[in-house]
Amino acid sequence: MTVLNEMILALRFALREMRAGLKGFYIFLACIALGVGAIGGVNGISRSVGEEMTRQGQALLAGDIRFRLVQRPANDNETTFMQAIGQVSQSTHLRSMARRIDTNDQTMVELKAVDTLYPLYGTLKTTPQLNTKKLFAKKGDSFGTVAPKLLLNQLQLNIGDTINVGDLKLTITAILDEEPDLLSEGFLLGPRLMISQEALMASNLIQPGSLHTYFYRIYAPQLSDTELAVLKEKAQNNFIEMGLSIRTRDNAAPGLSKNIERFTQFLTLIGLTALIVGGVGVANAVRTYMDEKRSVIATFKSLGAKKRMIMEMYFFQIMIIALIGIVIGLFLAAFIPFLASELLRNYLPFLGGAHLYPSALIMAIIFALLITSSFALLPLANAQATPVTALLRSFDTRRPEKQKLALFIVMLLLVITTALAIYQSYDRRMAVIFILAVCGAFLVLRIVSIFIQFLARKSVHVQSTALRLAIGNIYRPGALTPSVVLALGLGLTLLVALATIDGNLRNQLSTSVPETAPDFFFMDIARDDADAFSSFVKEQDPEGRLRIMPTLRARITKLNDVPAQDATVHPDSAWVLRGDRNITYAEKMPEDTRLIEGKWWNENENDRPKVSLSQPEGRELGLKLGDTITVNVLGQDITATITSFRHVDWDSLNMNFVMIFSPKSLKGAPHVWLSTLKTNPNNAFDDAKFMRDISKEFPSVTVVSVRQVIADAQVLVGQIGIAIRASASIALIASILVLAGALSAGNSARAYDAVVLKTLGATRKVLIKAFIYEYTLLGLATAIFSFLAGSFAGWSIARYKMELTNATILAGTGIGVIAIALILSVGFGLIGTWKILGRKPSQYLKDL
Repeated sequence: MTVLNEMILALRFALREMRAGLKGFYIFLACIALGVGAIGGVNGISRSVGEEMTRQGQALLAGDIRFRLVQRPANDNETTFMQAIGQVSQSTHLRSMARRIDTNDQTMVELKAVDTLYPLYGTLKTTPQLNTKKLFAKKGDSFGTVAPKLLLNQLQLNIGDTINVGDLKLTITAILDEEPDLLSEGFLLGPRLMISQEALMASNLIQPGSLHTYFYRIYAPQLSDTELAVLKEKAQNNFIEMGLSIRTRDNAAPGLSKNIERFTQFLTLIGLTALIVGGVGVANAVRTYMDEKRSVIATFKSLGAKKRMIMEMYFFQIMIIALIGIVIGLFLAAFIPFLASELLRNYLPFLGGAHLYPSALIMAIIFALLITSSFALLPLANAQATPVTALLRSFDTRRPEKQKLALFIVMLLLVITTALAIYQSYDRRMAVIFILAVCGAFLVLRIVSIFIQFLARKSVHVQSTALRLAIGNIYRPGALTPSVVLALGLGLTLLVALATIDGNLRNQLSTSVPETAPDFFFMDIARDDADAFSSFVKEQDPEGRLRIMPTLRARITKLNDVPAQDATVHPDSAWVLRGDRNITYAEKMPEDTRLIEGKWWNENENDRPKVSLSQPEGRELGLKLGDTITVNVLGQDITATITSFRHVDWDSLNMNFVMIFSPKSLKGAPHVWLSTLKTNPNNAFDDAKFMRDISKEFPSVTVVSVRQVIADAQVLVGQIGIAIRASASIALIASILVLAGALSAGNSARAYDAVVLKTLGATRKVLIKAFIYEYTLLGLATAIFSFLAGSFAGWSIARYKMELTNATILAGTGIGVIAIALILSVGFGLIGTWKILGRKPSQYLKDL
């Protein structure tokens, strides 16, 4: 018989045997479907979002190319360059305080002043829908403005009501429903308030040195992406020292793109973990199925069937069943993007209808087939290699011989799976770490199960018959210990690690930060108002701690003589070179400053610019004492010599600066002042009244309540934590399915044990107690390990990766994990054993 004919015959026998149905493979199917659905669905969402962002890049940017300048408008050369490309639309962005005229209730807003051309692409959606001329028209002494529902709710406003922003009087003409370029502008600290350029010019909101940003969007549909890239490079070369930031339509929201890619990778790896954990369920299901087919395999062998044909016959069956699970998973994967597009529409308004992406589904299919083959081959190989004499026994506990060829193929398949997972990852370094962690977890959990069995074997003799039976079941041949520890341990360890990170992050926000943080930040204090502002605040809170420092924006352009974009720096401090940074100057060393290296300057030294750097950032930028750093301030380059390195506690939320310059370094540069206030906790202090009084006395000053910011951050962290835990629950669900499968797989052996013990006089009560003790001991041991391992992993990430100095082990998490482990292990265990104990001994005794 040729190999092909043999395979055809094996397939025919496989299909014939499958007529009996899928009994015993439902958990197998669920594991495969869950993994395929997660991987295919997540990648489908990512592709859908990515393609929509590319397709609607012009609307997201509100132009074909955008130029951004901080604290200064474009000069003549820059304006001429931009106008040569196409039609230019300008907008100005700054933060201010919006307050009701009648009650003086107020909140911080993100002000955006637009011209009559805005938006060049997309639609500014409002209720009622009006054109920009009507939205921002001036009536009497009041200009028109549009605001989102959030702002109207905060200040209890309606269309037609009037508010003040600084000295500017504004009337709400419509509700802002959708701002086309919102996602390309980054994170907003407050609700948007949109006005006209004419209104901004009529206000006193922009002062010399105040923190504001100019955006210039250009309409150039005739230019291809390649031509835009050439223009971008030309502009960067021509205006590199002018602090110009450029973005094109093909990368309208890079921050959002990176976050989506990171979250996609996280969810893909979670899905892959679910598949790998599910692979254990596959192995259990195949092993149980092959045990049930012992007599069939023995019959085939007795009739002369070759080992290879038996292997092929059952491999075909397993892969056909896997394909059924894959098809179910593909339906889930196809449905998830459509569901996600509806759920995410409020957060990503540019999303259109979802689409099917064959490449994403194919990737999920490949992973599923690789994982199924990897975990099914060894049980199949062991079964086909078992002698006929052993197969004819109803139950056999002999250890199977090692199948070296099958083991080699399994290792090869796992290597291919790993390589594929790393290749298609956004961050390959993180993918390698994740896969190594999963492999390490499998190895460690296997060692833990061996250790638990060792302890059970060496435990002291106990008087209780039920407890003695339970301990014996833990280390007996064919014990459930390895399967239960692996199934429960992996999911619970991941859950504990995430809960520890989330809990420490919440604790940092709710306890550590408020003790050291100021209660208020004050921004955009005019240079001439600094003394009056300080006097006013001290009158309001004489015992409060007020700090006030000058501030302006600057961009690092050179480290020594190396352009910043060409410098090789540590990834942890690369953020210092991205965009503009707040800088300050000080003649005397500010309070709470701790020098690590070097010395502070004095007023009698020469006029050469000097700078003090934050110590870790400075070192990670490759700088040392005596080196130079060049910053661009309002289009002017300033090169300063590094004279000291300072310790900066970024977690304090105080006024912290990477760079503090000597006063003569920034002589003549226009700037504003930044201030913080830590109120006296022993005095009654009305925050709302204080903020109203400040805004009334100094209309251009923006007041930020740190308490409110922290409260908002806690809500955001909580939402992110819920999303991450919900995503990670995919792996936990897979673990639960595997646990159920492992306990179900052991039921046949348990049935014989129960019959023999009943025959020898054991009562139903004793057997139930024995099973409860066994599952409790296994669940408790696994929970303790999961708590210790997960807490250590979570604490390490929180302490060293996230740099939460007060990170700790959370005991409450351990209690929750132990409870979950006991409920799952005892619950699933008793469901299966209860059925066993209800069976009559006679139907088993005749087969012994």
